[in-house]
Order: sequence, then C-alpha cells, then structure tokens
Amino acid sequence: MKPRIGLTGRRMSAKAAGLGGSGLGHQDIDMYFSDYAQSIQGAGGIPLQLTRDGSPEELVSVIDGLVLSGGADINPARYGAEPDPKLGETDDGRDEFELALFAAARLRGIPILGICRGAQLTNVAMGGTLRQHVGMEDGSGHPNWRQPGDTVAHEVHCTPGSVIASLIGESRGVNSLHHQTLLSIGKGLSVTAVAPDGVVEAVESQDGNLLAVQWHPEMLGGPDPVFFWLIERAGTAMKDLNHQ
Repeated sequence: MKPRIGLTGRRMSAKAAGLGGSGLGHQDIDMYFSDYAQSIQGAGGIPLQLTRDGSPEELVSVIDGLVLSGGADINPARYGAEPDPKLGETDDGRDEFELALFAAARLRGIPILGICRGAQLTNVAMGGTLRQHVGMEDGSGHPNWRQPGDTVAHEVHCTPGSVIASLIGESRGVNSLHHQTLLSIGKGLSVTAVAPDGVVEAVESQDGNLLAVQWHPEMLGGPDPVFFWLIERAGTAMKDLNHQ
C-alpha cells in the first residue's frame, strides 16, 4: 500500500468563503488548497484530508505521514506573547487541533512536513516563538502576496549536509507568502535554511522525521522534492510500524 498522508486545512463559514447563499452562509465548511493533495499524490502518497472533528490520536493512528499546511496566524498566547497590532486572523480551534496532531504524530514516530504556518506551528510545538509581523514596509520582501504563488521572491541558502540541502541543493529561489517568521527556535530543531535577510526558512529535527519550510513548495511546480522526502520517510515508518 502507498503511504497515507494526512493533510490539514482551514475551517470558515460558507459566507466568508463566498459560498452557500444567504440561507447557508452560517454553515461551516472545511477548505484545502488542492496543490497540497496533488503534490502528495504526485510524489506517490495517498492524500487524506483531516477534519478537526476527528480525534487527533485516532486520525494519526491511520496515517503514515502528516502535512501541516498554511493558513491563519497562531495565537501568540500559545508561546507566551502579547498580540502585535499587526497580528492577522487567528483560529484557536485549528491551533488546538494541529498541536494535538503534531504531538500524536511525534509519539507515533511518523514524519511531519510543515509548510508556512505549518513551519511556525512546528516551532511553537517544540517550544519556540514567532516574530508576529514582517512586511514590505520593513524592506524585508516578506510577504509577496501581490504576485502569483509561484513567483520566486528570493533565494534561500541551505546548510551543507542538511536534509533540505540534500533535497534542493545549497541555494534555491523560493516564493514568499508569509508575514510571520520563526524567532527563538524550538528545542530539538536545527535551522537549516535562511533567506538573505536572515529570516529562518527551514528547520529540521535531529531524528530526521521532521522538516518544516517557510515557503510554499506545493506552488513551485513538481511535485517538489520535499514531498518525495515525506513519502519516502512515511514508507519507512509504515514498514516499521507494521513490524512492531
């Protein structure tokens, strides 16, 4: 069987999403950008979209790998900070659900790929903090929301010998669709890619089961090498779990 990869998404009202008409506008819908699922499928996995209505532990018990996708800002209370005036929309329900998914996935020993918000959540889950806003007014080049998602905004420079360097090389152009960045780095994580301005662009764990990137590889054509990494690690985890 191909590795089964769980994928997180967003929840919003039908009205906020521009769907449902006046009678159904109050109904909640779950949304997922299809690029993620297409990348998982293209790399050889089976994408499974995870609803927060399920038990995180039960959901993790039936998947072989996890993708934490992009989305709303993480509530700064999660890492002991006061809200910045430029903090964006937060979603406490998603924070709670994904932190529980993360913990369950780490406990089970399956690989995790964090993307954009997913990288930030990974850092917070490991005890790190976030810078709540960077913007064009800072001269940072983050975010680059006015351009198509596959627009290359800047280079990232990867640490030689790291997992991310083995996948994309020691330098690569990436997109930039985020206004928050990793600040203090969580325990057990190593910074393995940075932007020219010093913004942390990738972290990974010492056990090789956790990779998180600040850019959006699912939008850069592909499937991107990070998805092949996830499927390979998930296949290994699947075999190990089946032999326990």
